[in-house]
Amino acid sequence: MSIFSDMKPDKMAYDGAITIYSPDGRLFQVEYARGAIKKGALAVGLKFKDGVVLIAEKKARNKMVETKITEKLFKIDDSIGCVVTGLIADGRVLVDYAQVHAQINKITYSERIPVAALTKKICELLHLHTRFAGIRPFGVSLLVAGVEGSSIQLYEIDPSGVSIGYKAGGVGGGRSSVIKIFEDKYKEDMNRSQVILLGLEALEKVADHKFDGSTIEIGIIDRDSGFRELSAEESQEYLDELAKKRG
Repeated sequence: MSIFSDMKPDKMAYDGAITIYSPDGRLFQVEYARGAIKKGALAVGLKFKDGVVLIAEKKARNKMVETKITEKLFKIDDSIGCVVTGLIADGRVLVDYAQVHAQINKITYSERIPVAALTKKICELLHLHTRFAGIRPFGVSLLVAGVEGSSIQLYEIDPSGVSIGYKAGGVGGGRSSVIKIFEDKYKEDMNRSQVILLGLEALEKVADHKFDGSTIEIGIIDRDSGFRELSAEESQEYLDELAKKRG
């Protein structure tokens, strides 16, 4: 029996290599990469008046796994951070790549790399992996956030190499549901505590279970202190406040 006997006719011979377009203009390997992302834990990012907040769930396969090794929140530079979802090993490669370019920019120009420029660098690498045979697309999506003076920026990056700016966004499984929640409840003049509570509320609703401080990662990037990750105790305080708010 041929290995292609169970393949649908519209996909046959078009999903065997990243460089082959289907007749309707699709790159199936990129779409399969997006499928890997939908299986990943949800992560969100929300702008507030003085910065941006990134929140991600740390999903352990069982209770014996150390949650530290499942981290999805990363510091790229003093004023830039990101969350990744999908194939986390792919995400770590992109984070390392971004950190190196942030340091190169600082050494070369004696200044921090702009968020938009760093996002473009990551997108170029992702796009490169959609153009050559023998490599595969990265099975990961990122939210990259940072502050530059008065400018607060949040970008979602897709495996195809496309980036889109958001006021509040999400990546991973349940992304469309969390975007609907943000469309209904997010306001541009929210403060830091308000966006953290909204992000946690959206994550819990979509995930359909409650978190504790050890299973959630919260990163804050603001004009005054740059990037800072909250401790498990600080995260738990916000979760307790959300529980009180619900009554």
